[in-house]
Amino acid sequence: MTFATVDDLQDSLRAHDYLPDRGLATAIFLSLTMGRPLLLEGEAGVGKTEVAKTLNTMLDAELVRLQCYEGIDASQALYEWDYARQLLYARALQDGTADQEDRVKELYGPDFLLERPLLRAIRRGRRAVLLVDELDRADDEFEAFLLEVLAEFSVTIPELGTVAAETPPAVVITSNRTRELHDALKRRCLYHWIEFPDVEREAAIIRVRVPEATNVLAESVARAVERLRGFDLIKRPGAAEAIDWARALTLLGADEVDNESARETLGWVVKNHDDMRRVDAKLDELLQ
Repeated sequence: MTFATVDDLQDSLRAHDYLPDRGLATAIFLSLTMGRPLLLEGEAGVGKTEVAKTLNTMLDAELVRLQCYEGIDASQALYEWDYARQLLYARALQDGTADQEDRVKELYGPDFLLERPLLRAIRRGRRAVLLVDELDRADDEFEAFLLEVLAEFSVTIPELGTVAAETPPAVVITSNRTRELHDALKRRCLYHWIEFPDVEREAAIIRVRVPEATNVLAESVARAVERLRGFDLIKRPGAAEAIDWARALTLLGADEVDNESARETLGWVVKNHDDMRRVDAKLDELLQ
C-alpha cells in the first residue's frame, strides 16, 4: 500500500483507530515514501509503539519486533545457531541413526539457523514492519551494530553468505530517552518527538479506544489527565493511562471523574507512590 498524500495516510491511520496529529502523520508519510527509518521519542504512553502496530495492519505486513534491553547483543537480534540440535544431529550421523533424508543436511546450514528479528525483517523486506522498541535501553555497541544493519539492510552469515533485502522493510525505532542516542543513528533516521495530545484529541482517542465511554466521561478524563500533567509528577500519564482510566471508570458506572471515583481508580492513571500522594493532596484542584 502506498499513500499519495499526508491526508491519505492520516485518514488511513484514523480508520485503524490511531489518531495522530499532523506532524506525526507527516513524519510517517515521509518515512514510508523515502524509505528511511522513523525514530520516535516522547514520554512513555504517548503511542510510539502503537505507530508500528498500526502500520503493520495498514500495510498488511508482518510486525517484527525487536525489544531492546540492557545487555542485548548482535546474536540475539540477528541470528544464532541451534547448537543443541546440531549436537544431536552430529551424534546421529556418527552412530548411524540419522534418517536417510536427514543425512543431506549441512551442520551449518539453513535447517539449524535460528532467525532473530533483524534477519527476519531483512528476509521479509517490504512485507515487514520492523519495530526496534526502546533502543535507549541497549548499550552503545548495540546501537552502532544496528546502525550498520540499517545502512545496508544486509547481513553476511559466514557459513551461508550474504542475505540482503530486495526492498527495505518499514522501520520504526522508539526511545524513552533514558539515555541520549548517538547523532550517527539520528542522521540515518527521520526524527519525530510525540507530544502529549491536547484535551480535544485525547477525548477523541478515548472515544475511539473505549467506545462504551460516554462523551461526557471521555472529556472529563481528558481534562483531568491534562491537569495531572501540569502537576510536578515523577511519571506524567500518557494517552495509554488515559484510556485505561476511562475504561475503569466506565466499568464502575461513573458518569464523570469526581472525588470518589478518582480516589478509587487513581492507580490506573498515576503509577508512582509519591505521585499518588501528591495527587491525592491536590484532588480538589484536579477536579475543579
